[in-house]
Amino acid sequence: MEFASVAPASSRLRTAAFAPIGDEGRAELVETRLMQAISTGAFIEGERLPSENELSQLFGVAVVTVREALGTLRHRGLIDTKRGRGGGSFVRSSPGVVEEVNAQALLAMPRVALADLGVLYEVIVAACAEYACLRATEDELDVVQRVLVEARDLPAGPWRRRITDVQLELAALSQSVRLTSEHVRMQTEFTPLLALQDMQVEQRHLTHDALLAQIEATREGDIAKTREVVRASVRSSVRWLGGLRTELLGASGSAELRATLERYRGQAGAASFKGEAA
Repeated sequence: MEFASVAPASSRLRTAAFAPIGDEGRAELVETRLMQAISTGAFIEGERLPSENELSQLFGVAVVTVREALGTLRHRGLIDTKRGRGGGSFVRSSPGVVEEVNAQALLAMPRVALADLGVLYEVIVAACAEYACLRATEDELDVVQRVLVEARDLPAGPWRRRITDVQLELAALSQSVRLTSEHVRMQTEFTPLLALQDMQVEQRHLTHDALLAQIEATREGDIAKTREVVRASVRSSVRWLGGLRTELLGASGSAELRATLERYRGQAGAASFKGEAA
């Protein structure tokens, strides 16, 4: 496994981000896919997005649809566009903007839908974890664990990209193509929300500790323990997101939304992924 040499941006996330949209090809869907790609770290600061023609082919939509979506992303401060030789659309250094976009997505999601998303994510991750217990080798787990340990104290952006890669590599250790593909799809949808937890160092450390515990349980071949670690971690995240969503509902505009996010950033956020999940 060549995990130690992978680039910061995940190729699996890119593939999922550019899955054809088909008959639903609207600018809003293209915009959402591209925002998810940026939020999950599939594309990083300063990186060039595919051209309008390339995006049109990847998504299966008209060039004018892609152009409209890119215009919205520029307006929101997520990308810059340069003309001429060496030009194109480039990801901006905009963690605050991405954070607000993710918060808006959380706010727009009904509580029941958030809980349902968490359930599906938990089921897929747990299934991958179970088969990884049966199929992963010591060497593979050593590589993943080393990358995880090295990521612990990274800043939020690089940390999220590294953690997402670790999560996807753990899924791939199931050696199930279909399960891994479904995990990538779910990761693309759920990671922008999970990234909101990265505002708090303590929450990042909780995720880190849960992944370490998952690796150790996988090494031991303990399926029940691995499933319980995944279950507790995912449900803890959903509870945290539910609490943030409740506070965001009280924000009457962009200024209050930003103030709420800033307040969360300043909180300790201490909790335990081992706690009983609701």
